Amino acid sequence: MEKYNPQEIEEKWRKIWQENKLYRTEETKGKPKYYCLDFFPYPSGDGLSVGHCKNYVPTDVFSRFKRMCGFNVLHPMGWDAFGQPAEQEAINKGIHPKITTAKYTANYKRQLNLIGASYDWEREINSSHPDYYKWTQWFFLLLYKRG
Repeated sequence: MEKYNPQEIEEKWRKIWQENKLYRTEETKGKPKYYCLDFFPYPSGDGLSVGHCKNYVPTDVFSRFKRMCGFNVLHPMGWDAFGQPAEQEAINKGIHPKITTAKYTANYKRQLNLIGASYDWEREINSSHPDYYKWTQWFFLLLYKRG
Protein backbone atom coordinates (compact mmCIF):
# COMPACT_ATOMS: atom_id res chain seq x y z
CA MET A 1 0.00 0.00 0.00
CA GLU A 2 1.26 3.46 -0.89
CA LYS A 3 1.98 5.97 1.82
CA TYR A 4 -0.84 8.48 2.23
CA ASN A 5 0.15 11.97 1.13
CA PRO A 6 -2.55 14.45 2.25
CA GLN A 7 -1.03 17.41 0.37
CA GLU A 8 -1.25 15.49 -2.91
CA ILE A 9 -4.90 14.52 -2.37
CA GLU A 10 -5.86 18.00 -1.17
CA GLU A 11 -4.23 19.67 -4.17
CA LYS A 12 -5.98 17.28 -6.56
CA TRP A 13 -9.42 18.07 -5.15
CA ARG A 14 -8.79 21.80 -4.77
CA LYS A 15 -7.95 21.92 -8.48
CA ILE A 16 -11.11 20.00 -9.42
CA TRP A 17 -13.28 22.25 -7.22
CA GLN A 18 -11.78 25.40 -8.76
CA GLU A 19 -12.03 24.14 -12.35
CA ASN A 20 -15.69 23.20 -11.84
CA LYS A 21 -16.46 26.41 -9.93
CA LEU A 22 -18.08 24.25 -7.29
CA TYR A 23 -18.89 27.14 -4.94
CA ARG A 24 -19.98 29.68 -7.52
CA THR A 25 -23.44 31.04 -6.76
CA GLU A 26 -25.78 30.79 -9.72
CA GLU A 27 -28.77 33.08 -9.98
CA THR A 28 -31.49 30.44 -10.07
CA LYS A 29 -35.22 30.39 -9.51
CA GLY A 30 -37.06 27.68 -7.68
CA LYS A 31 -34.44 27.14 -4.99
CA PRO A 32 -34.61 28.71 -1.56
CA LYS A 33 -31.82 31.22 -0.99
CA TYR A 34 -29.34 31.34 1.86
CA TYR A 35 -26.79 34.10 2.45
CA CYS A 36 -23.85 33.53 4.76
CA LEU A 37 -21.53 36.45 5.42
CA ASP A 38 -18.40 36.01 7.50
CA PHE A 39 -16.63 38.90 9.14
CA PHE A 40 -13.96 40.22 6.82
CA PRO A 41 -10.41 39.90 8.15
CA TYR A 42 -8.13 42.90 8.37
CA PRO A 43 -5.20 42.23 6.02
CA SER A 44 -2.79 43.53 8.64
CA GLY A 45 -0.45 40.62 9.12
CA ASP A 46 1.48 38.00 7.25
CA GLY A 47 -1.21 35.34 7.52
CA LEU A 48 -4.38 34.03 9.05
CA SER A 49 -4.36 32.81 12.63
CA VAL A 50 -6.00 29.79 14.21
CA GLY A 51 -8.61 32.25 15.49
CA HIS A 52 -9.60 33.11 11.94
CA CYS A 53 -10.10 29.45 11.10
CA LYS A 54 -12.05 28.94 14.33
CA ASN A 55 -14.55 31.51 13.06
CA TYR A 56 -14.61 30.54 9.37
CA VAL A 57 -14.92 26.76 9.66
CA PRO A 58 -18.40 26.75 11.33
CA THR A 59 -19.90 29.07 8.68
CA ASP A 60 -18.27 27.00 5.96
CA VAL A 61 -19.75 23.80 7.40
CA PHE A 62 -23.19 25.37 7.69
CA SER A 63 -23.03 26.75 4.13
CA ARG A 64 -22.17 23.28 2.85
CA PHE A 65 -25.05 21.83 4.87
CA LYS A 66 -27.49 24.33 3.35
CA ARG A 67 -26.24 23.44 -0.16
CA MET A 68 -26.85 19.76 0.59
CA CYS A 69 -30.38 20.69 1.71
CA GLY A 70 -31.08 22.23 -1.71
CA PHE A 71 -30.44 25.89 -0.96
CA ASN A 72 -28.79 28.29 -3.38
CA VAL A 73 -26.05 29.51 -1.05
CA LEU A 74 -24.19 32.79 -1.45
CA HIS A 75 -21.06 32.63 0.71
CA PRO A 76 -18.68 35.42 -0.30
CA MET A 77 -15.44 36.51 1.33
CA GLY A 78 -13.91 39.90 1.54
CA TRP A 79 -11.24 42.01 3.16
CA ASP A 80 -11.65 44.91 5.57
CA ALA A 81 -8.61 46.62 4.12
CA PHE A 82 -9.56 50.26 4.47
CA GLY A 83 -8.75 51.32 7.97
CA GLN A 84 -6.40 51.65 10.86
CA PRO A 85 -5.10 48.05 11.18
CA ALA A 86 -3.95 47.98 7.55
CA GLU A 87 -2.47 51.47 7.82
CA GLN A 88 -0.67 50.66 11.08
CA GLU A 89 0.83 47.50 9.60
CA ALA A 90 2.11 49.49 6.62
CA ILE A 91 3.64 52.09 8.97
CA ASN A 92 5.29 49.34 11.03
CA LYS A 93 6.77 47.76 7.89
CA GLY A 94 7.65 51.06 6.21
CA ILE A 95 5.76 50.04 3.08
CA HIS A 96 2.82 51.75 1.35
CA PRO A 97 -0.54 50.30 2.54
CA LYS A 98 -1.55 49.51 -1.04
CA ILE A 99 1.41 47.11 -1.29
CA THR A 100 0.98 45.42 2.10
CA THR A 101 -2.78 45.10 1.62
CA ALA A 102 -2.41 43.42 -1.78
CA LYS A 103 0.29 41.08 -0.45
CA TYR A 104 -1.67 40.08 2.65
CA THR A 105 -5.03 39.62 0.93
CA ALA A 106 -3.41 37.35 -1.68
CA ASN A 107 -1.85 35.27 1.09
CA TYR A 108 -5.08 35.12 3.15
CA LYS A 109 -6.99 33.97 0.07
CA ARG A 110 -4.33 31.33 -0.62
CA GLN A 111 -4.62 30.10 2.97
CA LEU A 112 -8.43 29.95 2.85
CA ASN A 113 -8.16 27.91 -0.33
CA LEU A 114 -5.68 25.59 1.40
CA ILE A 115 -8.25 24.72 4.07
CA GLY A 116 -10.84 24.11 1.34
CA ALA A 117 -13.17 26.95 2.32
CA SER A 118 -16.26 27.09 0.09
CA TYR A 119 -16.31 30.78 -0.80
CA ASP A 120 -17.67 32.21 -4.04
CA TRP A 121 -14.49 34.02 -5.08
CA GLU A 122 -16.27 35.63 -8.03
CA ARG A 123 -18.03 37.81 -5.45
CA GLU A 124 -14.95 38.78 -3.46
CA ILE A 125 -15.26 42.13 -1.67
CA ASN A 126 -12.45 44.52 -0.78
CA SER A 127 -13.24 47.61 1.28
CA SER A 128 -10.21 49.46 -0.14
CA HIS A 129 -11.51 49.17 -3.71
CA PRO A 130 -13.04 52.43 -5.05
CA ASP A 131 -16.20 50.62 -6.20
CA TYR A 132 -16.78 49.62 -2.57
CA TYR A 133 -15.70 52.62 -0.53
CA LYS A 134 -17.48 55.17 -2.71
CA TRP A 135 -20.71 53.80 -1.23
CA THR A 136 -19.50 53.88 2.37
CA GLN A 137 -18.35 57.47 1.84
CA TRP A 138 -21.70 58.36 0.28
CA PHE A 139 -23.55 56.79 3.20
CA PHE A 140 -21.47 58.53 5.88
CA LEU A 141 -21.88 61.88 4.13
CA LEU A 142 -25.62 61.29 3.99
CA LEU A 143 -25.69 60.53 7.72
CA TYR A 144 -23.53 63.59 8.45
CA LYS A 145 -25.84 65.88 6.47
CA ARG A 146 -28.84 64.50 8.34
CA GLY A 147 -27.20 65.17 11.68
